[in-house]
Amino acid sequence: MTAQNDEQPTNEGEGSRTAAKQYNDATRKFVESGKVDKAAKDAEQAIEGDEAEELKRAEDEGRSHAAPHEQEREI
Repeated sequence: MTAQNDEQPTNEGEGSRTAAKQYNDATRKFVESGKVDKAAKDAEQAIEGDEAEELKRAEDEGRSHAAPHEQEREI
């Protein structure tokens, strides 16, 4: 989507179709690559291993910036 002068893209705002398409394409490509199981195992090892405390601190830091109703732990 471009502005009337066709030189600069218009601001698509929240719900950007361009960004959604890029995300969906990248996600599909990753899933089709066959790397999902390895990534899941790597993540599991990280949260159960030596990185657990660091990851928890990072998660807590991120949650501290979230809206109050989104700060509760789900895990």
